[in-house]
Amino acid sequence: MAKALGIDTGGTLTKLAYINQQGELTLEVFPSNEMERVKEWLERHPQVDEIGVTGGRTEQLRSVLQTMKSIEYIVEFEATLKGVRYLLEKEGHQIDKCIITNIGTGTSIHYMDGKTHSRISGTGIGGGTLVGLAGLLTGITDFEKITSLAAKGDRSAIDLLVKDIFQGMESPIDGSLTASNFGKVGITEAVEHPIENVLATVQGLVGEVITTLSIQLAEERNAKYIVYIGSTLTDNENLKKVISHYTILKKHTPVFLEDSGFSGAVGALLNITGH
Repeated sequence: MAKALGIDTGGTLTKLAYINQQGELTLEVFPSNEMERVKEWLERHPQVDEIGVTGGRTEQLRSVLQTMKSIEYIVEFEATLKGVRYLLEKEGHQIDKCIITNIGTGTSIHYMDGKTHSRISGTGIGGGTLVGLAGLLTGITDFEKITSLAAKGDRSAIDLLVKDIFQGMESPIDGSLTASNFGKVGITEAVEHPIENVLATVQGLVGEVITTLSIQLAEERNAKYIVYIGSTLTDNENLKKVISHYTILKKHTPVFLEDSGFSGAVGALLNITGH
């Protein structure tokens, strides 16, 4: 294994990135509330002598590692953009101008144009919202369980759609659009909704809010592409479907990077290796 390691200490997950002996990008992940596991990993890999770190829990990681290794810090936004550029090229995307929407615990939105970039907006709606609302409504807080159940759910009995309002009339906008997330609950007879449907609706709410904001910013900057990244998208095809449908409906092109949740860790790795 190479001697350099990139680490992204996120609010929920801590991601590791390094180049293995075969020259391949290798990725690993640990819960951020179990930082000792990162120390144990490093103890099993004593050849690592350069560590680049980014993310909000960097100081927590320093305290766990103490003087075990020297650490070079890079600001999270810089690391993320470095990683995104690398992954776009690695996966064959020719994109020079785009909105980058990073869906982690919350969501941070950036604008990239060539070699320049800036953070232009963000929202507290993100993966933390998905898990938090799911927990309050169903008692389930395991992310993988939430996403697997949501993929089986049906939102039609809970969300109020545009076509539900304009019954028997021609709708001025696409009737399949959500007029009100959870809007049917207050105007229909009370029933007990299956957990799968509730979780699908929560995920729909999160996805649509994030996508709507991203589209508005893309239109302001005349950007065709919106690159959606972040650990909330990992193995979450249902959320990708929600995001993709609305992005395409609004005449923009969604891009989902295969290793998008590791953009920060990859950028931290690139920073210490001089790329």
